[in-house]
Amino acid sequence: MKATTNTKWNNAFLALVFAFMYLPIFYLILYSFNAGGTMNAFTGFTWEHYQAVFEDTRLIGIVMNTFLVALLSALIATTIGTMGAIYIYYTKKRRTKNTLLSLNNVLMVSPDVIIGASLLILFTMLGFSLGFSSVLLSHIAFSIPIVVLMVLPKLYEMNDSMISAAQDLGANSGQVFSRILIPSITPGILSGFFMAFTYSLDDFAVTFFVTGNGFTTLAVEIYSRARRGVSLEINALSALMFLFTLLLVLGYYFIQQYGHNKRAQQMKAIGKRAGSDRAVKNG
Repeated sequence: MKATTNTKWNNAFLALVFAFMYLPIFYLILYSFNAGGTMNAFTGFTWEHYQAVFEDTRLIGIVMNTFLVALLSALIATTIGTMGAIYIYYTKKRRTKNTLLSLNNVLMVSPDVIIGASLLILFTMLGFSLGFSSVLLSHIAFSIPIVVLMVLPKLYEMNDSMISAAQDLGANSGQVFSRILIPSITPGILSGFFMAFTYSLDDFAVTFFVTGNGFTTLAVEIYSRARRGVSLEINALSALMFLFTLLLVLGYYFIQQYGHNKRAQQMKAIGKRAGSDRAVKNG
């Protein structure tokens, strides 16, 4: 009885948390269809705010810039972060490994404002012009620790005996890396990529410090427009971004499910083959 009561309270608390998180988003999406032009009262349904978003060529250009930065930074950060995670995993000295992990974790918990200000000072000292390149480098910098934390658990879950067996069978380092190591940690690599992509997509604080020369991203543009006054075009744009993020999460979920099912089928096939071999030997 007590356990049932606790479960009910837990479910109620969870529902309250989700309502607190999602109701403002649904409220924003609802008023993106408001014909009244304000968020004071819903006067009728219209698509004009979405039409205005697609007719705004400057805004479309900013969206393309944002996706380009997010995609490039996620790809580069995933490559570097994966290599970094592998290096940390195979580091023999415990003190060195703990130091590298601590440095990585410090970057994860550091406030975005501090990271943005530090990168701005660095670029200024180096005489680096602010714009696309500075934003891209900054997004790569804060995405790498995320990828490392996504990939490392998969490395610890990996069966090291597979690598030893491959080496005993004559596989060289390249074959071990491409056919054993990378396939084993692919779920972690995909997780790191999607996390890096979404972090880059909605980053504001770091980008606000390092953008310049007419280059801007969607988060900074929405902030700038919101300061000039509430426009339902912002609601429409935010609704589209929310929908895209939702589709991204669903796509990632289905990719993970596909990979899980494929691995399960492979393990089942290996088990059947081993059983057949055993039956032949016994026969």
